[in-house]
Amino acid sequence: MSSEYAKQLGAKLRAIRTQQGLSLHGVEEKSQGRWKAVVVGSYERGDRAVTVQRLAELADFYGVPVQELLPGTTPGGAAEPPPKLVLDLERLAHVPVEKAGPLQRYAATIQSQRGDYNGKVLSIRQDDLRTLAVIYDQSPSVLTEQLISWGVLDADARRAVATHEEG
Repeated sequence: MSSEYAKQLGAKLRAIRTQQGLSLHGVEEKSQGRWKAVVVGSYERGDRAVTVQRLAELADFYGVPVQELLPGTTPGGAAEPPPKLVLDLERLAHVPVEKAGPLQRYAATIQSQRGDYNGKVLSIRQDDLRTLAVIYDQSPSVLTEQLISWGVLDADARRAVATHEEG
């Protein structure tokens, strides 16, 4: 593998990891030690070659198709990543439980899984939003509007949802 290709592959790996709001140590924690921070970091820097098998396992861990990790494959030519979906946990705490109970429980579960208890904000993925939409029996775009109206999501979330629904 050429060093340029390794660096491009590493950049893709880093982009996926950061999109998911994970640090290198967060990957190690979430994988319960299966993926060591130092190894993932060396893949991301292009210092260490990754086998096809390990790349497939890492793609599975991140919940993305392998082709998302390969250089030169930019689906839809997406130049900039869609804005992150960031829940404002401080505002969420002030939304009545009868409205936000499922979201509060879901956010608490994610925090527990990540060991992330900063209590201010929580990044979620598009998949999380789709799951919440099923729980709330609404489309992701309708749920997004509701979360924006509660002050739990920033209005930029509209763009993230619209971008994802088009693709």
